Amino acid sequence: MADTAIFDVDGTLVDTNYQHAIAWYRAFRRHELTVPVWRIHRAIGMGGDQLVPAVAGDDAERRHGDALREAQTEEFDRLIDEVRPFDGARELIEEVKSRGFRVVLASSGRKQHVEHFLDLVGGRPIADAWTSADDVERSKPAPDLVATAMERAGGASGVMIGDSTWDCVAARKLDVPTLAVRTGGFSAEELTDAGAVRVFDSLIDLRKALDETALGSPS
Repeated sequence: MADTAIFDVDGTLVDTNYQHAIAWYRAFRRHELTVPVWRIHRAIGMGGDQLVPAVAGDDAERRHGDALREAQTEEFDRLIDEVRPFDGARELIEEVKSRGFRVVLASSGRKQHVEHFLDLVGGRPIADAWTSADDVERSKPAPDLVATAMERAGGASGVMIGDSTWDCVAARKLDVPTLAVRTGGFSAEELTDAGAVRVFDSLIDLRKALDETALGSPS
């Protein structure tokens, strides 16, 4: 049983994963690095501090890491107005809140992006807390973000709701179960292998099945 629902934001509540992948691709090209977009997509869900060495190598991180992250932010800013919430995003967080859970909107994205997405899904009046990259030293797949989310909410036990394998890996390091949705472009098998206890095709499907999950009622 749990008392806190930790919602990943990018790729889970708002449809951003492919915009992020394109923004990273363009950031790498600024430094004459060509990383296939499919490979970048497989790393979406990691924070930028983890993603650069994972897809481009340690040398790229040493030589260009901070500049690449700044460039990615600039490129993503050009795409942010295209971002929309997934169907049922606000209704799901409202439903979970109404059942008595603490709700945290947890993102390892830039603060300005997180705040934009909070407004996009109408999350500010619902959430008990939210996080951004500014709140942690290490991003996913490190567990820092999940731990910080729990601390912000004052919860004793949590459930992660995420879209990427990295959400599952980070939560599993703290023995927090993950309910995964396929909105980030990862397969059910990949999410299960990474540690998800259930996988749903959409937020609407997850909401319909809440009574069958740890989000049925709080402990």
